[in-house]
Amino acid sequence: RYALFYKRLKNIEENEGGLDKFSKSYKSFGVNQFVDGGVYCKEWAPGAEAVFLTGDFNGWNPFSHPYKKMEYGKWELFIPPGEDGYPPVPHGSKLKVVIRAQNGELLYRISPWARYVVRYEEKVNYDWVHWNPPLPYIRRHRPPKRLKSLRIYESHVGIASPEGKIASYKNFTYNVLPRIKDLGYNCVQLMAIMEHAYYASFGYQVTSFFAASSRYGTPDDLKELIDVAHSMGITVLLDVVHSHASKNSEDGLNKFDGTDSCFFHSGPRGTHQLWDSRLFDYANWEVLRFLLANLRMWIEDYGFDGFRFDGVTSMLYHNHGIATGFSGDYNEYFGLHVDEDALCYLMLANYMIGLLHPECITIAEDVSGMPALCRPVAEGGGGFDYRLAMAIPDKWIQIIKELKDEEWNMGNIVYTLTNRRSEEKYIAYAESHDQALVGDKTLAFRLMDAEMYTNMSVFSPLTPVIDRGMQLHKMIRLITHTLGGDGYLNFMGNEFGHPEWLDFPRKGNNESYHYARRQFNLTEDHLLRYRFLNAFDKDMNKLEERFGWLAAPPAFVSEKHESNKVIAFERASLIFIFNFHPYQSFVDYRVGVESLFKYKILLDSDAPEYGGHQRLDHSTEYFSEEYPHNYRQNSLMV
Repeated sequence: RYALFYKRLKNIEENEGGLDKFSKSYKSFGVNQFVDGGVYCKEWAPGAEAVFLTGDFNGWNPFSHPYKKMEYGKWELFIPPGEDGYPPVPHGSKLKVVIRAQNGELLYRISPWARYVVRYEEKVNYDWVHWNPPLPYIRRHRPPKRLKSLRIYESHVGIASPEGKIASYKNFTYNVLPRIKDLGYNCVQLMAIMEHAYYASFGYQVTSFFAASSRYGTPDDLKELIDVAHSMGITVLLDVVHSHASKNSEDGLNKFDGTDSCFFHSGPRGTHQLWDSRLFDYANWEVLRFLLANLRMWIEDYGFDGFRFDGVTSMLYHNHGIATGFSGDYNEYFGLHVDEDALCYLMLANYMIGLLHPECITIAEDVSGMPALCRPVAEGGGGFDYRLAMAIPDKWIQIIKELKDEEWNMGNIVYTLTNRRSEEKYIAYAESHDQALVGDKTLAFRLMDAEMYTNMSVFSPLTPVIDRGMQLHKMIRLITHTLGGDGYLNFMGNEFGHPEWLDFPRKGNNESYHYARRQFNLTEDHLLRYRFLNAFDKDMNKLEERFGWLAAPPAFVSEKHESNKVIAFERASLIFIFNFHPYQSFVDYRVGVESLFKYKILLDSDAPEYGGHQRLDHSTEYFSEEYPHNYRQNSLMV
């Protein structure tokens, strides 16, 4: 793998002048304004017979501005400034690339490199709008230093409001970012930013890779959002989709030059049978240029601090992981079934980011467990910094769905939370956007279900269902946070047990926005119990900020007691003790510790401010003694 990567890298250095120049192509492809007022246009359309630029600037004459054919399927056009010195293509002009296909058909396309596309209400398809404002947004704040402990708030701008509408970048900047900061998260991961024609795709059917979604506002609004986040010390990651692309051709990449291939594999290999989307040809030189330049543009133009790569499993294997169970056997990761071209692209991407922007972070969404995916490229690894611990949320769902409380297996829980390669970093999470989508259920809804509609008021009885659900919601999140990995992720709203599910407007729900929103107002109502869960999540993050267990070595688990349903472990000089027993409390319970210290309670899920029963005295001091217990030199009684 490293040999293939090195060969591609050497080819780029010899033929393109290096990765820096190669990935800077976003500044020359598409339609770009020159300092002297002229406009330089460049496209890659290897299957085209002729290429033209048309739009408002030339009265939509499809043939007045032809491109010149260059080698390797590239086409170039220079439009000089007008006699008055003004740009020939003004800011806000609508544009189209006109492709004469090999069969003579004229195709009106949006440039793959378009920076701004808009769908006007009366239209089905998006329009390409030239974005070159006379007073562009200027960044005011430096990005935060590279984080040691990642506490990620996974977010979707469009649903980030209690109102039933598509929310804006401005709303997120001024109403949601302060909330994220207050909750103790130091990183926000933005979903559905790359332009996608179908809102209900959750942003995973990308049509314009270089355009920030206009449904939330302008590119400058997004730049301001990121800049303000940086002023708060918040790192901003982009959920980047390079695993596939929308099949749209009128306003997408598909059949851009009139052929079945261009950016994608031709024939069946170029289509994902489950997602009904197109699959990139990662061996193609210009596809590599397009994708690498895309990453660099989001970093340099917008100020993103890194990426969460979506659909990595689909990229890694020729079968895209469909109907495949991964057991961890190494034969599953090495062989002809692995798409080495896709893996090589990921290595190039991570190498480029580390070379040009070493402060940036990359996270892989891989369910297969590909070895060395998060090891340096120089070792033959994939080069990612982190991978998502995707088995953890599946385990919690399985436990809650299938087992009675008395049947919970402490050893199995610990195994799932700690089953990771020690030399690769993992992002742990109890639930993400996947569990919130319609057809699935969040942890809170699985635990409390219909009673969330009637018994979340402090004036209603604390029923066994609500009591159990709230306590387990806190405990599951805390043990995942502290034991599950080297970073932590939460999807917006889940921190306070957001009721119901997430469903975007579509024909099946009469285009309703009722479930495509986040009811943050529930935490502000002191008569509702949601505020207890919200307060616990905040204090849990603040405690990690203080002690840094996510950046500490893995925990030492001293106890996983099946009959007592107790799990105890040490990490970052703290002791974590969980009692999952459904009805049994314990007095004078001995817990093994390594150090002789005096201990005090720092966080207690049973505290009244978290909706607990206040059964512990927080003024108590606990002294460890030289009494070996559970493979630890000392112990204490709690």
